[in-house]
Amino acid sequence: MVKKFIKSMSLALALVLAFSLAGCGKNNVVSDEDSLKTPEQQIEENKKITDEQVDLVQFDTVPAGAEVAFIETSMGDITVALYPEHAPKAVENFIALAKSGYYTGLKFHRVVNNYMLQSGDPTGTGTGGESSFKDESGNKVGFEQEYSLNLWNFKGAVGMAPSGDGTNGSQFYIIQNSVVEEETLSKMQEAAFPQKVIDKYKEVGGAPWLDGKNTVFGYIIEGMDVIDEIAAVEVDANRAPVEDVIITNITIEKY
Repeated sequence: MVKKFIKSMSLALALVLAFSLAGCGKNNVVSDEDSLKTPEQQIEENKKITDEQVDLVQFDTVPAGAEVAFIETSMGDITVALYPEHAPKAVENFIALAKSGYYTGLKFHRVVNNYMLQSGDPTGTGTGGESSFKDESGNKVGFEQEYSLNLWNFKGAVGMAPSGDGTNGSQFYIIQNSVVEEETLSKMQEAAFPQKVIDKYKEVGGAPWLDGKNTVFGYIIEGMDVIDEIAAVEVDANRAPVEDVIITNITIEKY
């Protein structure tokens, strides 16, 4: 079932991702003009992106003193590098929620082996959760996507899980897929993904069909074995673990 889902998504990559990624630069800005372009026009824009414009920061050494998220779970501990310079709102939101204790006691409500884990919903249903941001009236509000040529959905990526654009709240996912199929890699070539990115996906795996759709704001630097163990647990028909896997605490620490 999961393989069929991934395959069907990969068939749409050339159109969906080209449409979403065009216009994304180091400043994470997608203009209204870009959003009105046809998929064919977007692919032409993607062709202008060079490997020199892409810095795969997820594979750089984390600088000493940088803030990281230390996630304690009922199955082990995970350390996440954060990228405020590339996804400032998402990182600010995650840190604020973590420091407030929002995530403590929440479960991984969705686990799909060879794809991803998802958490951050107090209802445990995948339909709840709020951001740390408020409007002028003090009401909680979602926030927009942040795209960067420097952050991708490689295995180990941590990203926001919204219900639509502008609806980022508290839910987040962790990519666990270790193999990107040749068919998907071929579609990425057609969509004019940077070759550096395609090569890295082939090397480490990931979920490229999420690129240009969801905000990546972190990357697992320790505890990927824990992620793989969680991904392998027994799940029910709704892809929820039969035995709850819980986030017992998240602290923000200096690396």
